[in-house]
Amino acid sequence: MGAEAIRRNDAHIAEAIAELKALLGDRLSMAPAVLEQHGKDESYHPVMAPDAVAFAQSTEEVSAIVKICAAHKVPMIPFGTGTSLEGGVAALQGGITIDVSQMNRILEVNTADMDCRVQAGVTRKQLNEHLRDTGLFFPIDPGADASLGGMAATRASGTNAVRYGTMRENVLSLTVVTADGRIIKTARRSKKSAAGYDLTRLFVGSEGTLGIITEVAVRLYGVPEQISSAVCAFPDMEGAVNSVILTIQSGIPVARIELLDEVQMGACIAYSKLEGYQPAPTLFFEFHGTEAGVAEQVEMVKAIAADFGGTDFKWATKSEDRTALWEARHKAYYAALSLRPGAKGWPTDVCVPISRLAECILETKKDIAASGMLAPLVGHVGDGNFHLVYVIDPDSPEELEKAKVLNDRMVMRALAMEGTCTGEHGVGYGKMDFLVAEAGEAVSIMRQIKLALDPDNLMNPGKIIRL
Repeated sequence: MGAEAIRRNDAHIAEAIAELKALLGDRLSMAPAVLEQHGKDESYHPVMAPDAVAFAQSTEEVSAIVKICAAHKVPMIPFGTGTSLEGGVAALQGGITIDVSQMNRILEVNTADMDCRVQAGVTRKQLNEHLRDTGLFFPIDPGADASLGGMAATRASGTNAVRYGTMRENVLSLTVVTADGRIIKTARRSKKSAAGYDLTRLFVGSEGTLGIITEVAVRLYGVPEQISSAVCAFPDMEGAVNSVILTIQSGIPVARIELLDEVQMGACIAYSKLEGYQPAPTLFFEFHGTEAGVAEQVEMVKAIAADFGGTDFKWATKSEDRTALWEARHKAYYAALSLRPGAKGWPTDVCVPISRLAECILETKKDIAASGMLAPLVGHVGDGNFHLVYVIDPDSPEELEKAKVLNDRMVMRALAMEGTCTGEHGVGYGKMDFLVAEAGEAVSIMRQIKLALDPDNLMNPGKIIRL
């Protein structure tokens, strides 16, 4: 699991840096703190810093940076907010990190067509704040306030995926700078097209290995007439998971269903100071629609939950109460880390067909109990996706090995159930071996695509696949 760090030709890197300095001036940094910041993400992976960080401000500037790096055969790593979870921003072979955080303009909002176009550095919260008075919103909400470019690059999703889908379904088109510096637009604004290869889908989820995303056009949705959130505790994980499965199979259009095991719920209660809740297996629900439609959904879900032992529904209908509830859910990772100050988190995820969800979660929980490891579980279980955070001592090889064994077993279990090694975190360099186990011969096709678009292997090398 992982990739070896190999330094490219230092003379070539020095030449590229000199040219980039002439282009960017103070927006090229080699300050040690800046390099370290750009060599790590939110994962347990060690810092692997680039040789320099280029702060781009436009698509044309990214193109100019790429052309310089390509001419000197210098690796390039795109960087948005640094919140990836599988080592996606690590400079495994040195090179230049291209930071797009200053590309943070919302370029157009088309209210009649319910779409918008933004620069890659715009974050999800920034976009929704801008949309607040339009009656529209963008629903994809990973735990971090990630950039839209990074979300597209990792095919991210979040708590709303069960109702609104993932980035794969919600990206309409991209502006991409290719490995040789060309600027391409992957699609027009129309909601559908049968013209040519689907380049948008090719670059969504490519993690910067095929090109650098500089602009993203996404779908928007109308703010629902009625929104209601609820929390329901269960006596055991089996009851909680089975109520999710029956809710989905019954066709109830719930907007969010999130599962927290007793460990994660206890952590969230303490970290976010939630009052009136118990550290038990818990489901967080949210319902969107008309007033009558939401009332009907609520009654159906309450009946299903009751059949599986769900009790003590707590409602949050006021905006501030809902915000507090979902903020606590989004901070689950940091809540997990707070259980063991000084420890590091190894977050991981899998996704399985929903009919296999209960089996996969229960077997995983048995493994955790037998290992004695601290590994809270949380999931977007409405679409079969769940996460663990192995909370480990970063200086303990024994704990790291234990976590690796647990993770291997969980991923292979998911693959045996026709699931995937990652529902939304991406592959990075942490899950490359699992991708081979999952995709088999299809990896050779991925390799051919990579070599066709990036023959010198300069775009985020060492990620997704080995060449």
